[in-house]
Amino acid sequence: RTSSLPRPSARINERIVYEAARSSVVAPLWKRCVTNHQSTSATATGVIFMSEFWNKAFDLNGRCAVITGGAAGIGFACASLLVARGARVALLDRDQAVAEVAAGLGSGHLGIAVDLRRVDQVNSAIDTVFEHFKRIDYLVNSAGVAVLDKAVDVSEEAWDTTLEINLKASFFVAQACARHMLGQGSGRIVNLASQAAVIGLDRHVAYCASKAAVVGMTKVLAMEWAPHINVNAISPTIVETALGKKAWAGEVGERAKTQIPAGRFAQPEEIAGLALYLLSDAASMITGENVVIDGGYSIQ
Repeated sequence: RTSSLPRPSARINERIVYEAARSSVVAPLWKRCVTNHQSTSATATGVIFMSEFWNKAFDLNGRCAVITGGAAGIGFACASLLVARGARVALLDRDQAVAEVAAGLGSGHLGIAVDLRRVDQVNSAIDTVFEHFKRIDYLVNSAGVAVLDKAVDVSEEAWDTTLEINLKASFFVAQACARHMLGQGSGRIVNLASQAAVIGLDRHVAYCASKAAVVGMTKVLAMEWAPHINVNAISPTIVETALGKKAWAGEVGERAKTQIPAGRFAQPEEIAGLALYLLSDAASMITGENVVIDGGYSIQ
């Protein structure tokens, strides 16, 4: 019975909080907290300390982000969240309306129409972003394509298009951004992979191959660019973007949901929330990881 267990004194509890906060890896904030709150109890100081840590970790004011595929879907959800946290964003997209989309996020943001399969256009776009913002802190590689067909019927064009957008473009955008990030001594990169990177899906041979390669690429970049740049991947299940809703409408979608333990598809905002965490200072010890967000589908 819990009522019979001895209870530690409040003084001991306060001391535990005090020591935990003081010895934290975010100790630089400790001194400021103690200075500002000398009269508070150790418990209150610990709470204030951690609150300040989280507020600072997710404060993106003065930071600049590049987001591919940013005109719609997951990319736009990521852009909206980063802007809400204070970042300025540059959206790279094949959609010619991307400049209008960026303007809709507020003043100071960029929208650049670019064919991500063209390395020369990628390099030019990233140079433009750097010249405008004078820094690049974050990259979210969200642009992607899925051309579905049985393996025996996949055309060379379908294969090449899938690999060019999902893999080649992701690498060369990351390379272009990393050159600036390494020069400034810091950066964060999040690559959008897929649950298709870790499981087999019929009619997805080119897509699965491209996304598995993105995860492998992520690990190598994390090794080569450490300790200055953190590189991670996110692997979602089906996401209810406009395209996702269209592709998985009706019976096929309802059947797919029954195979996901969570019983539903993911929302773009959920993917954006994970991206924000991986880009934030709170995730500074995470690199080279592939974080699966699929409602439990891949653990079955």
